[in-house]
Amino acid sequence: MTDERGLPDVLKGLNGNAIKTVEEWHNTRRPEILELFRTYVYGREPVDRPASQIFETVVTPGTMNGAAVRKQVEIRFEGPGGTGKIRLVLFVPSEGKGPYPSFLFLNNRGVTELDPERRAISMFWPAERIVARGYAAAALDLEDADPDVDEGHRNGVHGIFDEYDGERPKDAWATIAAWAWAARRAMDYLATDPDLDAGRVAVAGHSRGGKTALWAGALDERFALVVSNESGSTGAALSRGKRGETIQAINERFPHWFNGNYKSFNGREEALPVDQHMLLAAIAPRSVYVASAVQDEWADPASEFASLIEASPAYRLYGYKGLGDASFPAPESPLFGERMGYHLRSGGHDLTAYDWDRFMDFADAGALK
Repeated sequence: MTDERGLPDVLKGLNGNAIKTVEEWHNTRRPEILELFRTYVYGREPVDRPASQIFETVVTPGTMNGAAVRKQVEIRFEGPGGTGKIRLVLFVPSEGKGPYPSFLFLNNRGVTELDPERRAISMFWPAERIVARGYAAAALDLEDADPDVDEGHRNGVHGIFDEYDGERPKDAWATIAAWAWAARRAMDYLATDPDLDAGRVAVAGHSRGGKTALWAGALDERFALVVSNESGSTGAALSRGKRGETIQAINERFPHWFNGNYKSFNGREEALPVDQHMLLAAIAPRSVYVASAVQDEWADPASEFASLIEASPAYRLYGYKGLGDASFPAPESPLFGERMGYHLRSGGHDLTAYDWDRFMDFADAGALK
């Protein structure tokens, strides 16, 4: 593997020492990488699982023409700024034998995609298709945690948990971090449901949801598989040498997604002490899957694939080859390696049945089953 982009070395600590063992990775380098991302990119969340958190669940058997049991969960919590809730929709297979593996989908297209009555069925979240493959299908709407607007981080979970005197710190958590926090609270519930296998949960998202899935999956080792679909800039794609959307472009269009420090790297990708291959590496030794689309040049498929390849050294520490010496594939030619997967799909920026089928194929191949 050659580094032509001047990337930070995944296996070199901030003290300059080479990371040579799993213990050094897990105890030193991985926490160091997560702290760098908190400081310079996503921000620092002020709270983990709230002490006040409770689950309120309504169970409806016989949904999906008898194929599933529906569970509608409200994850409730409170903080200094008030109370909040995240709504989780979950379909558990009626057939087969549990506890079931599951996919947690981080929806970024509005609540109509998550219709619990299944009157509006979309391939963006094909719950029926997921259940038919033997997986529980769970989903939450990201805006339950934080509306996707630039309003100074005063609403959503920021308004509930932030306690800053004066100006907000440059490393305070921003919207992507708030959404990742919500994904982790959903995992809190999934880990308690006796119908589900807490050790076989995948977190998946598209675009901004894919960015969120990667950050949540890097932080939370309870997720066995992390799936990023066309997450692009500050998601799966390398920032250095990236085509399409740059750090400056994403900061100018969506200034609320990332912390204040990230703005200082507009046009200065080479100065950033991290790059996105380090985020993928932080998921090791758990499984990671990245998907791209041919016409999604804004996300830059080549940079998304390169990020996986550059994250491979962390997986090799654990004895996994990742994608090995694989080359950038042709469309509809998925690559399933050891704990790493990738596909390039024809078409543009979207999440389709083809994508979901490949995610589940990879899960079937060992990531979750």
